[in-house]
Amino acid sequence: MLGLFKKKSKIEILQKKYEKLMAQWHKLSSVNRAESDKKYAEAENILKQIEILQKQ
Repeated sequence: MLGLFKKKSKIEILQKKYEKLMAQWHKLSSVNRAESDKKYAEAENILKQIEILQKQ
């Protein structure tokens, strides 16, 4: 019950965003290659941000 109101860290928020983008990338990969490449690039940028935060 105490964890219900726990504020998520910046890394946790970015990880959720990364997972969402990767799911979108996977769906688009068989339909629209250009859009899937954009989603993959966005996901890679977020992954870089996560790595930077983890090093701090």
